[in-house]
Amino acid sequence: MKRSCGSRGSNTTTANNSSSNNCDKVERKTIEKNRRMHMKNLSMNLLSLIPKDHFTTSKDALTQLDHLDVAASYIKKLRGRIEKLKQRRESGPSIEGVREDASEGTMTMTTTAAATIGVRLPVVEVRYQDRHLEVVLIISSNSSSSSSSSSSNSQKRRFRFHEVISLLEEEGAEVVNANFSVVGDKVFHTIHSQAVCSRIGLEASRVSERLKKLVF
Repeated sequence: MKRSCGSRGSNTTTANNSSSNNCDKVERKTIEKNRRMHMKNLSMNLLSLIPKDHFTTSKDALTQLDHLDVAASYIKKLRGRIEKLKQRRESGPSIEGVREDASEGTMTMTTTAAATIGVRLPVVEVRYQDRHLEVVLIISSNSSSSSSSSSSNSQKRRFRFHEVISLLEEEGAEVVNANFSVVGDKVFHTIHSQAVCSRIGLEASRVSERLKKLVF
């Protein structure tokens, strides 16, 4: 009888251990499942902060590792833009000169260079990046001494500025803001716009050519 009782006690202990192990396995599976769900939610939230035009493939086709790669790429891109803005702010009114836009193969001249160097006017500058288009037009503010001639030139500039806005809209750009300033004998018109359709984008080289034909 003692031997029988001992056998039953041993079986009971084994059953309890087995039940405990099963509970531990279930608990670990639940914790792992919750962890994966939490990571998935974090990944989706991170993805929602990235602009659509930064993706080269559909979001649905991306894995969680792809999400992290896209986010890292976007953060790196933002850092680059911030550094450029810092450099432009620190450089202030210094002469930046003439540079070549490698993406479009067009020669552009910065406004500070045109303001300090005797360049031939008018000047057309077009920059396009990440759906954002910046157009800078530099024209002469000089006019003849007669008031009638001055009035005529002023009306012509306003009319041409209106034509520039219409041209940008025809090329698929939505004008966000526009302003002008006078530096010495030059008038600077700056227009900021963005592509209406991010998938199609804008052709900066064609915009530049059309603007040159318009203002020259």
